[in-house]
Amino acid sequence: MIQRLLAGLSLLLLCGAAAHAAESQPATTPHGVATLVTDRDGWSAGQKLGIGLRVKLQPGWHTYWINPGDAGEAPSVTVTASGGATGKTDAITWPTPEALPEGPLMSYGYTGDVLLPMTLTPVEARAGEPMTLKASAEWLSCSSVCVPDHADFTLTLPAASGDAAPSAEAPLFARARADTPVTSPFAARISPKGVFTLAGDGLSATSVASAYVFPLETGVIDQVAPQKAEIRPGLVSVPLKPTSSFDPRKPFGAVVVLRDPKGTQSALSVEAAPGGPGLASVDALPGAPKTAEPGPVLARTGLVTTLLYALLGGLVLNLMPCVFPVLAMKAMSLARLSGMARREQRLSAVFYTAGILLAFAALGGGMMAVRAAGNAIPWGFQFQSLAVIAGTGWLLFLVGLNLLGAFEVGGRLMGAGQGLAAKGGHFGDFATGLLAVLVATPCTAPFMAVALAGAFSSPPVVGIVVFLVLGLGLALPYLLIAMIPRLAGLLPRPGLWMEVLKQALAFPMFAAVAWLVWVASQNGGSIGVLAMVAGLVLLGAAAWLFGLGQRLAAQGEPGRRGPRFAGFLAVAFLLAALALLPGLARLQPGAQQSSNEPGWETFSESRLDALRASGRPVLVDMSAAWCVSCLVNERLAFHSSAVTKAFAQHDVALLRGDWTRYDAGITRFLRAHGRDGVPFYIYYPPHKPGIIWPQILTPALVVDSIDGK
Repeated sequence: MIQRLLAGLSLLLLCGAAAHAAESQPATTPHGVATLVTDRDGWSAGQKLGIGLRVKLQPGWHTYWINPGDAGEAPSVTVTASGGATGKTDAITWPTPEALPEGPLMSYGYTGDVLLPMTLTPVEARAGEPMTLKASAEWLSCSSVCVPDHADFTLTLPAASGDAAPSAEAPLFARARADTPVTSPFAARISPKGVFTLAGDGLSATSVASAYVFPLETGVIDQVAPQKAEIRPGLVSVPLKPTSSFDPRKPFGAVVVLRDPKGTQSALSVEAAPGGPGLASVDALPGAPKTAEPGPVLARTGLVTTLLYALLGGLVLNLMPCVFPVLAMKAMSLARLSGMARREQRLSAVFYTAGILLAFAALGGGMMAVRAAGNAIPWGFQFQSLAVIAGTGWLLFLVGLNLLGAFEVGGRLMGAGQGLAAKGGHFGDFATGLLAVLVATPCTAPFMAVALAGAFSSPPVVGIVVFLVLGLGLALPYLLIAMIPRLAGLLPRPGLWMEVLKQALAFPMFAAVAWLVWVASQNGGSIGVLAMVAGLVLLGAAAWLFGLGQRLAAQGEPGRRGPRFAGFLAVAFLLAALALLPGLARLQPGAQQSSNEPGWETFSESRLDALRASGRPVLVDMSAAWCVSCLVNERLAFHSSAVTKAFAQHDVALLRGDWTRYDAGITRFLRAHGRDGVPFYIYYPPHKPGIIWPQILTPALVVDSIDGK
């Protein structure tokens, strides 16, 4: 009896040891546990062995598929065998992924208990000797942040006398096989416009309720664009949104997930041949997404990140050249704060902030309303209007004249009381906030791309919140100085220096006016410049006459004829200037000018496709005359000797799109890459997908990218 018990106990211990031997020691992190596992308790010569990286992720974390999507990196695993047998595993057999929206981006990957299986066939076997598996694995674990993980594993398997028995982990491999896409029995095609189709018997609305396409190659389609399948007898059509990297002449590899009306999933591995069965374009399908439609709704997990980007983008705006004229006005306001009571300091900041928030809410709400009606308008669109350019330049010109003392605003105007002066000061703070948003937008897109993408792809209420946070970031420095006594106490005391500073700050205003005159020349040519300069002359006369009336009134009785006549003439000149605006708004600009800079060509999608097909590297630069960041990049990066040398050495084709005036083709290209403004740079190495460069360039960054570093 005792012998039987000892034998049974020994058998249990052997089974437990064998089961344990099929899984390595774990590599544990705060976001998951990884091990190397096998589907058998031992090895046998000529018998295939399943080996896999198992990652048990914490809730809310994920890792990636072979095509990680818009962000991330695919896991990699290397396994070698030594001892009783040698050999290397084949490639990972990728299970069907999940679509994982991440704010305005889309990723493809896995959550929960993940197994990435491979197969090893032992060779050079030596009977009876154990086999040691050594593995090195790298993978990304992502939630709101991404953490690169790396681990080395060792696992020793005993030699089996016959076929090795299944391990305790064998069900994991069976589940992975069930999740692996099978070769499609249906014919697959991809049209030049991106319509993906499956055709064959058995496809119908009774067997297929939905279809989703996971491309094997990154960047060939807009992965966040909705996929609305149309099911007909014998045909499933899914309109995809190709990017500029999509080549309609090449096969399109993908995994297609079909779900039946009960929700059962079938995953098919396909290689779609170029062409399409009678489908000319995406727009031919009912319910197909329009080219100008934004991406999907902002995911909840991405809202906090988007708001942080919005706040940071608004803060950075205070350092941008577009905002310098407004900062000049606020510098004067900060100087004035040092002589105010605490209550007046706070009210000044509140009114300035209110002006900014109202302008951002109105601008963002208007743009989203227009987009909801089916139209696409770009960020910074107001500077594509001659009337807005001229009006902004005229307003800054008047501000500069006011700073120089040509006339007074906000003080005692022709005998008005101190109460009106105080109200005028707060109204001036509010108006300065409005003006800050108006002149800042040409500089906003480079620093708020993520926030703007989130706003435009989210529900209207969330979009408005994003825009309000953008405004809060712009107003925050002034708001903090006014609200925190210690910061306000650092300001110097009032004195004569305030008047000198006030007059000196007029010149940034005039510099901004000169820039806007040049922008007007790009939009409206010589006629536009003539109209804008004529308005400046009329407004200069109006300001001089208004100031003259103020000085005459200060020397005598307010009812005398001199001040009244000067005021009447000032209003007449002002109305004459404003009468030019309707004509400027109706002025039809000519065709976009071709790029006249040596080495650069005018952008067109057909030219881009031809250059890429020829195998030349191509750089696409989307810019505008009113985009100060674009001009800075051109001067500092593209004009450097190192960059021009790299362009020549690699025979880089240079294409520039001028977005100074509205251009539907450029807008469509920007939207296809998830952008709503300029600058935008994308570099295409020969026969490879495009690489999007950051919005602020350095010569070293450009040269390294072209050299492939």
